[in-house]
Amino acid sequence: MIAFPSFVVPPPVGSVLSLLPAYPGALLLVAALNFGLARQIPADVARALQKKKLRIHVSDARLTFDFIWKGQRFLANSTHTCPDLTISANAFDFLQLAQRQEDPDTLFFNRRLSMEGDTELGLIVKNTLDALELPVLDLQQWLPRQVVERFQQRSQGAK
Repeated sequence: MIAFPSFVVPPPVGSVLSLLPAYPGALLLVAALNFGLARQIPADVARALQKKKLRIHVSDARLTFDFIWKGQRFLANSTHTCPDLTISANAFDFLQLAQRQEDPDTLFFNRRLSMEGDTELGLIVKNTLDALELPVLDLQQWLPRQVVERFQQRSQGAK
């Protein structure tokens, strides 16, 4: 597992990132959520999430990703309507959460993670994420050397 020192996206970089269209990023986010989460969401949680507008806001990068739960998967939402729930943190804190190196409660009580909107929905999301067996985001596997090695192994296995 790669351990990163604490960082903040510099304001000039955040200004440039804020100019990017949000929808392509939301598509990538929902692809990751559907791959890692969608199959594990319990039926009662799926009902509570149905058609709820959710937003992830990466505060220092000034990026916002809107999405909804429909049926059995997340979909990117390009309408930018008022979300039912917004979860905000900086990029480093979201990375720490994904790598399971930081607890959401600790970030929340240290005012590094915030939830705005439907409080009950926020608790459902938080409790569900705590209860699920989620893969830990290991950035080590995405280093160029590891990617090339995996590609070579697959290529050799296909022969």
